[in-house]
Amino acid sequence: MELRTVLVVGTGLIGTSAALALRKRGVRVLLADREPGAVRLARELGAGEEWHPMKATPAAGEAAGQATVQPSERVDLAIIAVPPAHVATELLELQRIDAARFYTDVASVKAEPIHRAAQLGCDLGTYVASHPLAGREKSGPGAARDDLFLGRPWALCPTDEADPEAKAAVLRLIELCGANAVEVSAVDHDRAVAVVSHAPHVAASAVAARLADATDVALGLAGQGVRDVTRIAGSDPGLWLGILSGNASPVAEVLEAVANDLADAASALRALAEGDGTATNEITQLLKRGVVGHDRIPGKHGGPASSYAVVQVVIGDRPGQLARLFQACDEVGVNVEDVRLEHAPGLPLGIAELSVEPDAAGALTEALHERGWQVP
Repeated sequence: MELRTVLVVGTGLIGTSAALALRKRGVRVLLADREPGAVRLARELGAGEEWHPMKATPAAGEAAGQATVQPSERVDLAIIAVPPAHVATELLELQRIDAARFYTDVASVKAEPIHRAAQLGCDLGTYVASHPLAGREKSGPGAARDDLFLGRPWALCPTDEADPEAKAAVLRLIELCGANAVEVSAVDHDRAVAVVSHAPHVAASAVAARLADATDVALGLAGQGVRDVTRIAGSDPGLWLGILSGNASPVAEVLEAVANDLADAASALRALAEGDGTATNEITQLLKRGVVGHDRIPGKHGGPASSYAVVQVVIGDRPGQLARLFQACDEVGVNVEDVRLEHAPGLPLGIAELSVEPDAAGALTEALHERGWQVP
């Protein structure tokens, strides 16, 4: 199915990113948001044009000022990019004015919005819930990117009532955005994201909360590890409250399991501090389970996780340094699979950690040395 016109309701990070991706593929996009400033910024970014949902059309014999209000335009697909608690009411309003042939939403919770939509009497035949598993710690249209969904999984959760054409429309949306479609039930989706997204966010926030009262000495010693663990904790609390509220029970189950592990680890450490050497077994087992879990995270392009060699390069905090480094890698013919930067506190330099195939690490290290780079 082709999508010629798409309405995006909610011009935050996800909605605007979808609009930008669709515009890049030649789709006409209409934008709507309860915040006029958000629509204005999304338009300025090239995400589409503002949607005017109703127009006044004088019927035959009606005098001026007595026009009948009618839908202005019916689009192929409406994307509802609003918090989970508002998906169903937004869907109902759009269906009442026949705004689109088909509808989807991109909220990160699925079971509750679908249940609520059924309660309100929404047409579930034209609606297929979906969720792109992509995002950033930043929010709002200003953080949007047209490649945000590229290569990312995008769940779709059709109900038994869903029309095959509605499903086809959402599949086409996913294709146009460059994502990979994964069909899953709403209940299974919510349990899955509780494990891989929602509970980790709360855990990261709990760790970051310890830093609120940390001493200046502790913060001065902060390294890349604590930044990695707490990165997602910088997201909008209001947005995440809505997400967690919509998936409360599955998230609570995961957090209870994590809390039990942490409580056991704390007890073991207390025992270790009191001289019980056998307590190390409990901690070791948790650390080993952590390694096993980490290694199960899919790697590049969604395939099995790969083991890369890491080449560390000292890099100055000056314009063009990363470009020079990547150019050197290109000249040697080494593909950089991943890169991370760690800044040196108080110094105008840092460390670039380049992940490469193990058999390429030696050649890259030698070539960088020859070009004047400092490789520890």
